Amino acid sequence: MIIITSPQEILTGELSVPGDKSITHRAIMLGALAHGTTEIKRFLDADDCWSTVNCLRALGVKISRKGNRLLIEGRNKKLLKPAADLDAGNSGTTARLMLGLLAGQDFQARITGDHSLQKRPMKRVVDPLEQMGAAFDENTDNLPLTIRGGSLQPIVYKTPRASAQIKSAILLAGLYAQGQTIVKEPYQSRNHTELMLSCFGVEPEVEGNQVGIKGGVALKGSQVIVPGDISAAAFLIVAAVITPGSELLLKEVGVNDTRKGIIELLLKMGAHVELQDEKLWGKERVADIFVQGGARLKGVHVSGEMIPRLIDEIPALAVAASLAEGQTVISDASELRVKESDRISTLAVQLKKMGAKIVETADGMIIEGTEKLKGADVEACGDHRIAMALAIAGLAAQGETAVSGAEVINISFPGFMQSLRSLLDK
Repeated sequence: MIIITSPQEILTGELSVPGDKSITHRAIMLGALAHGTTEIKRFLDADDCWSTVNCLRALGVKISRKGNRLLIEGRNKKLLKPAADLDAGNSGTTARLMLGLLAGQDFQARITGDHSLQKRPMKRVVDPLEQMGAAFDENTDNLPLTIRGGSLQPIVYKTPRASAQIKSAILLAGLYAQGQTIVKEPYQSRNHTELMLSCFGVEPEVEGNQVGIKGGVALKGSQVIVPGDISAAAFLIVAAVITPGSELLLKEVGVNDTRKGIIELLLKMGAHVELQDEKLWGKERVADIFVQGGARLKGVHVSGEMIPRLIDEIPALAVAASLAEGQTVISDASELRVKESDRISTLAVQLKKMGAKIVETADGMIIEGTEKLKGADVEACGDHRIAMALAIAGLAAQGETAVSGAEVINISFPGFMQSLRSLLDK
C-alpha cells in the first residue's frame, strides 16, 4: 500500500487515538493468568495485540470479543501445552513477554514470528530466564525458540539496559518462583507491568529503578480500561506542531510519567503542547492533549534516562528536529537499531530523500534543522513507526510525498490515515 501526503494549511479538530499497545498486551497476559474473568475496555484492535491473543488461545485461554471489549477467562496461571508453534507475528512484546509466561509452565513450547521478528535479539530475555531455571534449545538469540519451563528459582537481576520487555518477562516468570525476584535497571523503563500487577492483586515492591515481586501469589480477574496510546498520539502531535495554525485536541491519552518524554522534549523545543483534564484510570494517568502549531522549534540534546521514556517516539521526534532551528543530538539510543527496522539508519536514509540533514552515529543521530522539506518517494521499510513519521513529514514538505509499504501501520495504528485526513478535511 502507498499513502500520499502533501503540504497542508492546518490540522483542526479533536479525536481519540487507539488504545495503548503496551497496556493492551499486558492486560491480556495477566488476564490469562488470573483466576476469574477479566474485561478489557478500549483495547488496541491491531495486529500486534492479536498476536498475543492468538498465542494465548493456543495455550488454552478462552478469549472473546464484545464490541470494543475483550473478555478473558483466566486459567489461574496454568496454561495448556500448545499443539503447534506459537506465532508472535511481528510483535517483540508478544515474543519476549510470552517467554516469561512459558518459563513457569511444566511443558515444552516453541515460539516463532515473522521474518522481521526472527532478526530481533531474544538473548536479553533468555539469559535471566535460564538463570531462573527455564531451559532453551541451542539457539538462544533469535526466534524460533524452544523453551522448557518448570520449577523456577527467584533471582536478583541487573539488566544491561533499561528495557520494559526484559523487566516484564522476568516479573512474569517471577510469579512462578518461590521467593522474591528482583529486577534492577540503570534507568526506569515504562512501568505498566508493575502498575497492572497491583490491579490484579499482586503488589510489586518498587524502589527507584528496582522492582521486586513475590512468587506464588494468585492473580484475580480485573477490569482494565486502556488509555489512548501516546506512541500513536506522538505522530499526530508532531503533525500539528509542524503545521502553523493547527489546533488539535487528542482525548484521553495515557500520560504515564515513564512514557511522556516526547511531551517534555517538544515543550523544551518550544512547541505549544498542554495536558488538560488529567485523571487516573486504575493506576494509569490519562489526559487530553491540546496542541497548537506554528511555534518556532529549537534543537535539543536527548540522552540518558530520557531515552527509555520516548524510545518509540524518536521517529516522530526526528521529523520535528528536521524542521527545528539548530542542532538536535540523539544519543544512548542504540536500541533503535534492533527495532522493526534499524530505525537510526532507516530514518537517516528516508528523511534525507526529503532534504533533511541527518548524520548517523553508533547510538543515535545528529540532525541539523532546515526550514522546509521536499516531497519524495520514500519507503516504510517494514516499520510502522517509520511509515507514520514519513507521512507526517510530507505535511511540511513541498510537493507530494509517497510512502510505499505503508500497510505496516496496522501493526499499531489501524486507521491512521483516516484519522489524519479527518483533521485536514475541514
